[in-house]
Amino acid sequence: MSDLDLGPNEPAEQDPPARGQPSARRQDPLTVSHTVIVEMVRLAALEVPGVLNVGRGGPLHWLAGSPVRARVRDGRVSVRVWLVARPGQALRPLAAQVRQAIAATVQRLLGLELGEVTVVIDGVGSHGQ
Repeated sequence: MSDLDLGPNEPAEQDPPARGQPSARRQDPLTVSHTVIVEMVRLAALEVPGVLNVGRGGPLHWLAGSPVRARVRDGRVSVRVWLVARPGQALRPLAAQVRQAIAATVQRLLGLELGEVTVVIDGVGSHGQ
């Protein structure tokens, strides 16, 4: 997966720059690596209280590959994340909370447009696992 080049970002309204400071309206392009997108998605999912782990469940979880997949196509980020829920969590609301957290991270923190978010709850576990 390649890095994503983000062009200049025009803020809606800002104070004029201080004397000797570059204009805040002209910003340099930003390149966000695929690794950064994946890590930010992982951290966003982990912040949701009912998520025990971002990863695959089951005895052969280490064979399953990365628990976060992100694809950038036509300027939109699509994400698939596998996670293990804490026992006693209602799974449908948990998945919705994870989607919301990921959407906020992709849009607000990374400044990217969100495509789709697929949440796969691949297990239910406890800290002793």
